[in-house]
Amino acid sequence: MFLSFVFNMIEQKTIKEIVEDFLKHSESYLVNAEIKPGNVIIVEIDNDRSVGVDECVALNKFIESRLDRDQEDYELEVGSYGICQPFKMPRQYCKYIGKDVEVLTKTGIKQIGVLKSVAEEGILLAVEKQVKPEGAKRKITIEEDLSYSYNELKYTKYHIRFK
Repeated sequence: MFLSFVFNMIEQKTIKEIVEDFLKHSESYLVNAEIKPGNVIIVEIDNDRSVGVDECVALNKFIESRLDRDQEDYELEVGSYGICQPFKMPRQYCKYIGKDVEVLTKTGIKQIGVLKSVAEEGILLAVEKQVKPEGAKRKITIEEDLSYSYNELKYTKYHIRFK
């Protein structure tokens, strides 16, 4: 005799709605909610400052309270968005204004510089460049501002510099 269990697949839309309901009175926001094969649910949140472990635990419990284990067999991972991961939404850029970021354009150009500003259409990045003025014996370092639209970028991520 064989027993068969039929489990429902959890929809990404459902998870997003649950998470957004939890976060509606929080300073944190949803960055990513995905469901991998086997009903592995991965939820990543971020905040303009930082995300605490307590908030992740509370969100995990909230999601579990909204899902029925008898109807859906799942594995749940809730965490803060990783510091070295590429940004997924424009709001994440704001936290890094004045800090070093690494940018890779869709044309393959990689730049590391200070994120000067963030706008609805793109970013302004200050990069240091070595130039040799005419008649000078040595190169000097100058700062150049580069403007990028979000459409030009393959990724942007925080750049950790060890000095």
